[in-house]
Amino acid sequence: GVFLYGHLEQKVRNAEALAQKYKQQQEALSAQLQVVYEHRSRLERSLQKERGEHKKTKEDFLVYKLEAQEALNKEKQDSMNRYGALSSQHKILKNQHEDVKKQLLDLQLQHNSLKLEHRKALETHNQKYSQLQQEKDSEVTNLQDTVFKLREESKLLRKAHQDVHTQLLSSQAQLEEFRQFKEALQKMPSFK
Repeated sequence: GVFLYGHLEQKVRNAEALAQKYKQQQEALSAQLQVVYEHRSRLERSLQKERGEHKKTKEDFLVYKLEAQEALNKEKQDSMNRYGALSSQHKILKNQHEDVKKQLLDLQLQHNSLKLEHRKALETHNQKYSQLQQEKDSEVTNLQDTVFKLREESKLLRKAHQDVHTQLLSSQAQLEEFRQFKEALQKMPSFK
């Protein structure tokens, strides 16, 4: 019985030691579990915060995406309008270019025609000028002859005028003598 009691007491001590060991392990595990819970709690709070930030970021991104899409659509519409306007302007300018090309061709043809007419007119003018020059030279020669003749005639007329003037003076002198003679005769009583 003593042996059995000693054996049981040994078993009890072993069981108590094992229980103490298990209790220490349980306390250590509880402490570890507490750390794990606290860490998990921090992680959950952090995760919640991250989720909130992610949600806000997602909402901001959606708003940005919507605004960007609207801006892109507006820019696209503006670009299409500008393209339409530029296309219309291009067509107008193309038509104007064609008109200007046609006008240029017409003007070139007209220029060539006028150039030909100018050349003909210049030739005609040169011919007329040459003819007029000849006529003028001939007329100048004739006028020089006429001037020479008129000068000779003028000399003769001057001489004749001088002669006439001399004769007139002589006639005046004779007339004065006749007048004086007449007056002298009239004063004579026998003449009366």
